[in-house]
Amino acid sequence: MDTRHRSVPPPYGRHHAPARKPDGSPVPDQPNALIDRLTQAPPVSDTKRAESQLADFIERAGDEPQSAALLPHLANGLFHDIILSIADHSPFLWQVILTNPGRLQRLALNAPEETHAEIVQSQANLFRELRSGALARADVVAAFRQNRNAHALLVALADIGGVWDVVEVTRALSEFADASVRGGVDLVLTEAADLGRIVLPNPDDPGAGSGFTVLALGKHGAGELNYSSDIDLVVFFDPHASCLPEGAEAPTLYTRIAQQLARLLQERTADGYVHRVDYRLRPDPGSTPTAVSLPSAYTYYETVGQNWERAALIKARPVAGDLALGERFLEDLRPFIWRKYFDFASIADVHAMKRQIHAVRGHDQIAVAGHDIKLGRGGIREIEFFVQTQQLVFGGRRPGLRGRRTLDMLVALRDENWITDQARDELSAAYRFLRTIEHRLQMVNDEQTQRLPSDEADLTRFAHFCGYSDLPSFSRALTEQAQIVQRHYALLFEEGPELASDIGSLVFTGTTDDPETLATLKRLGFHEPERAAETIRGWHFGRRSAITSQRAREVLTELVPALLSALGGTPDPDAALAALDRAFGRMPAVVELLTILQSHDRLRLLFADLLGTAPRLADTVAQSPHVLDALIDPAFIDPLSDDAGIEEQVRQIIGTPADYEEFLDRSRDAARQMRFVTGARLLSDILSPTRAGEAYAAIARAMVRASFAEVRRNFEADHGVVPGAEIAILGLGRLGSRELTAGSDLDLVVIYDFDENRRESTGPRKLDVVVYYTRLTQRLVAALTVPTRRGLLYEVDLRLRPQGGKGPVASQFRGFVEYQRSEADLWEHMALTRARVIAGNEDFGKRVEKAVADILAAPRDPKKVFKEVGAMRELIAQEKGDDDPWDLKLARGGLTDLDFMAQGLVLAHPKKIALAPGASTPQVIERAAGIGLLAESDSRILLDAQQVMNDIFQWQRLMVEGSFDATMLSKAILQRLASVAGLPTAAAMQAHVMQLRAKVVRISHGIFRAL
Repeated sequence: MDTRHRSVPPPYGRHHAPARKPDGSPVPDQPNALIDRLTQAPPVSDTKRAESQLADFIERAGDEPQSAALLPHLANGLFHDIILSIADHSPFLWQVILTNPGRLQRLALNAPEETHAEIVQSQANLFRELRSGALARADVVAAFRQNRNAHALLVALADIGGVWDVVEVTRALSEFADASVRGGVDLVLTEAADLGRIVLPNPDDPGAGSGFTVLALGKHGAGELNYSSDIDLVVFFDPHASCLPEGAEAPTLYTRIAQQLARLLQERTADGYVHRVDYRLRPDPGSTPTAVSLPSAYTYYETVGQNWERAALIKARPVAGDLALGERFLEDLRPFIWRKYFDFASIADVHAMKRQIHAVRGHDQIAVAGHDIKLGRGGIREIEFFVQTQQLVFGGRRPGLRGRRTLDMLVALRDENWITDQARDELSAAYRFLRTIEHRLQMVNDEQTQRLPSDEADLTRFAHFCGYSDLPSFSRALTEQAQIVQRHYALLFEEGPELASDIGSLVFTGTTDDPETLATLKRLGFHEPERAAETIRGWHFGRRSAITSQRAREVLTELVPALLSALGGTPDPDAALAALDRAFGRMPAVVELLTILQSHDRLRLLFADLLGTAPRLADTVAQSPHVLDALIDPAFIDPLSDDAGIEEQVRQIIGTPADYEEFLDRSRDAARQMRFVTGARLLSDILSPTRAGEAYAAIARAMVRASFAEVRRNFEADHGVVPGAEIAILGLGRLGSRELTAGSDLDLVVIYDFDENRRESTGPRKLDVVVYYTRLTQRLVAALTVPTRRGLLYEVDLRLRPQGGKGPVASQFRGFVEYQRSEADLWEHMALTRARVIAGNEDFGKRVEKAVADILAAPRDPKKVFKEVGAMRELIAQEKGDDDPWDLKLARGGLTDLDFMAQGLVLAHPKKIALAPGASTPQVIERAAGIGLLAESDSRILLDAQQVMNDIFQWQRLMVEGSFDATMLSKAILQRLASVAGLPTAAAMQAHVMQLRAKVVRISHGIFRAL
């Protein structure tokens, strides 16, 4: 049943069965709607602006019948005050409200417990909608995200309005995260079963008996998730599970499922995202695949497991997949987590973890402006460590101390007489207070932040959002709670020694290596600690000119522990450190970069990842450190995807240059920044490889349009215009199909038309029309390709024009059409299958696209088409080779074969395929399968092959510039490529790609013979 063109129904509320809690028990009757149970509303800071926004919303909601019942409640009362406060304080929540007024009505006029249960039930069971054919996959993906938006708004309303306390809020957030992971795992397992990769014992409960179990750790595992948090997941599998088909490779299969789960949950679409997923709490994340086998996990924990991992596993809880397998795993791991004797040595380890946070983040005092309420002194982490440390020390002998939830364990510690009534009550109150503040912070922009605003005006606004009438009262309350926490925490660790660094001794003074420093570096993951120490000592000794200033050395001294910790989290810390050292060697000054890295944890981790796995991006930073500015912009995690939005960003960066030379420089700055941000988003899993290709193509389109507008303006100042003449610029190849990479050149064709009676331009230096458009095109190409002091913009290829390199650089429209109809070879029509107009006169562009469509629609003999396509493929193989297994474009069975197959189908069956200009290979394959030109099984294989190879190809171009020579690259880069493909090792990835290529060759041969 084809449902691809259906609109997505409301993601919850469709099921009429009685609502149930996530544990299956009925939801008790809640006669009072959320709107009737409100008890509070935060003050508004900018009343005029908020009321204006609300008035606009009311006007809009009044036009929609599904929100009519809400209107009276928006006029006055607590609900009005809460919505007014959201409009004033939370751009994220206000946008969620604006996008769907009907959703707000459903949330407000029903009991929140019932609505929560419905959303959770919907989220966990969306895989059934796909399995039954009720929804297409794209609709399920959208519903996952729409459910998240609805739930985020529900929780915010219940929290802000005083309907739920912090325990109920965190429980609701955790239950929704459980449902998301469970529903996501069931979906990807079902899809794997449909492809024959796994045999599910019970398709209605895909996780049961699947040999694949997902554990939640951290606050998610404890059932106390915060409002906008990553979810910490670890994935284990049974390599001998009975559901595996004969010959199946368990590590490959389960790693791919884990990667697909992360992509399903965290990829951002027009509907947003579901959860950011963090797999880094698995055993030895730098060297293990995303899914870890149970035997490997047992061996790891029994031999090298550390106390911080014991602390993390306290909160571990199976949430998806084979739950029974997860429970057995935790039961078997109990001796590792809970020691037989009182484990006082754990205090030292956990205290070292806390000192690490202090050293990295400079928490030397309790402040308000800019204070980190999680990691700062007197923050949430100190309460958690207060509890976890005593659990590790005493829990082996006291089963009552083995719970997951912080508040419950404070009660248990008092019941077991390890703390006083006062400690229990004061720390519990502080925990509730700080978690509430944390949620308000994250509600503002849906960011995972715990840092209060530094600006006084912003902090005052935030104090209002937290319910305080002024900043002093908020400051007093926060300081009082933080001091209480610090006092109790200090008593627990009052004997702890001072430590200069976060994870041990890091001394780089003198001329000899400090043994403890080498040991620390080795613990961080450096295989050559002596070389690492020498490199860093060289920085302090001023061996890099960028670090010779006093300020640079001061910042570096403070940053080194955090920087080494970040580099230690990469797959190859030594290679990442070497890349950073090379970057310092190329940079004229480094203070700005170091200051940014010092202030932004997320950016520091991203930069470390970039150094270890994407040298091309690291080189960009070395050339232009300012490109990092975009990564600390909140918009980094919410990328625009449409051409118009990206073009607007490009034009804003370019601004208003003083002259043409400045335009050339600014255009190169804009392209470098936009391409860098796109690559960084791909590296951070914010963009999928497919969406990154679309973004690169949109950037190129914007640069061509901006360059053409500037060139045309200057050209017309000298030569005027040709009356009645028009121009269109076609993008072909990967630019045309929106599959551009970080290293792609631009395939362009320029077409113009004119009135035969008006052949001369009107300017002071008149030109004949042919000369006019020839020179205009040459100017455009120069604007795109000429190197300036800011570097190169693009390489441009015009050889796809009529007569190739022998023809004029700009083609007259009539001649172009006649050539294509009577003289062009089939390969030229193949190129046109991916052509689309990207710049020029809009109306003329439509005429050109219509002419191209007519050329492609000409009847052809399918057998002759595929014979010529095959001959062209062989010619390319002879000229460029097809035996490099890492060249996924030209290798036999690679992307070129897939592209040629799609282009052949379009030319052989144009009226049946009938796709819009610039259709991509996957779109053609899907269309061909839908009309019976391809077998459904073959199309699935081809689409799978295209996605895997295109994903790897995108990452190859992102990582290195030029040819991809695997022998010259670090293991970390190859391992990252493997993870992109959802495979545990580079060897497994190569083997899998070879299998896919063989299947592509087999299918293509069949198509070429049959058609």
